[in-house]
Amino acid sequence: MGSAVAVDFADAPDEREFRLRLRAWLDEHNPGLPASSTDDEYWAGQAAWHQSLFDSGFFGVTWPTDIGGQDLASVYDVIVDEELAGAGAPARPSLGYLVEGILEHADDDVQARFLPGIVNGRDRWCQGFSEPDAGSDLAALRTRADRDGDEYVVTGHKVWTSYSDDAEWCLVLARTDHEVARHKGISAFALPMRQPGVEQRPLPMINGITKEFGEVLFDGARVPAANMIGRPGEGWPLAMTIVSHEREPHELGFAGRYAKQVKDLVAGVCADPGRFGAEQVRDLAWAIVESEMLRLHVCRRLSDRLDGIVHGPEGSVDKLLMTWTEQAVGHAALSIGGARATGSDDTLMKVYLYSRAQSVMGGTSQIQRNLVASRILHLPAS
Repeated sequence: MGSAVAVDFADAPDEREFRLRLRAWLDEHNPGLPASSTDDEYWAGQAAWHQSLFDSGFFGVTWPTDIGGQDLASVYDVIVDEELAGAGAPARPSLGYLVEGILEHADDDVQARFLPGIVNGRDRWCQGFSEPDAGSDLAALRTRADRDGDEYVVTGHKVWTSYSDDAEWCLVLARTDHEVARHKGISAFALPMRQPGVEQRPLPMINGITKEFGEVLFDGARVPAANMIGRPGEGWPLAMTIVSHEREPHELGFAGRYAKQVKDLVAGVCADPGRFGAEQVRDLAWAIVESEMLRLHVCRRLSDRLDGIVHGPEGSVDKLLMTWTEQAVGHAALSIGGARATGSDDTLMKVYLYSRAQSVMGGTSQIQRNLVASRILHLPAS
């Protein structure tokens, strides 16, 4: 039997220097915002936080230099995620999926016009994918874009549109061809939001947040044909690229956020263990297990990426693991919070309520299981 091979996850010298520089910067520049799942103040502060991170050299570091990145290895994004979570700072703004989609599918002109503003945070974007009757079944979307000279006229209704209240641009999917198979008639556009024919309505969530999501109505909104991302009818491949990146936990920094939440819960229990029963301790223990499981999975995904391995449908596995972890942490927050609750502090209740949406956001868990069954395990359709 061969000897075991040790795996070294320690920082290389350049990585260590970057980590310590970020840690020192955070000591002075942490905005001290509440958790993303508990307060509108968090979402209202995202633009300033994004620009502060970028201007200091800590956002977009792995993207190409010609769009504002530093062309560093993926491990540097992981370092940023770990240090932000450890400091209790807001996570990196989750725009990587838009950048990756435009990088892969747009021509050089579109990339040059739009990507620098996305990366540096000066331009605010939202993602116009889901509709009232086309969520997980995205190919059923009904929003249409009809050619009118050098423009398209967009009519339709989007929902669960992230950050739509502050967005200046929307990466919108619309049907441009009604005579072909539904996956082939969809095109993607960079649509200006601040124009007649665009109405944004906030969507209050169960935990009181109103600024994270909105619904957007397009009634004759116009977008230049030159703002099409990719060729006509190529919106579906772009959407799949974006969704695959959206579902990967290391892209969003969720693993670090969950670990920080668990650490805070453990500290609360250790400070007064007599207040907590066996059930609360078991709930917390399971959250610890799930959080560590996701951390190790992220390490494996990072190793794959550094080796040049690109994952496709495996993103559905990532999304399921992320859902299980967030809901385990949310359940522990409710369990521990119920025992600790004092006065009007409902923070842990809000963490729990937000976690329930994870099995719907970014594609339902049922859809992810179907994708795992059909595209990874190659099981026959029932």
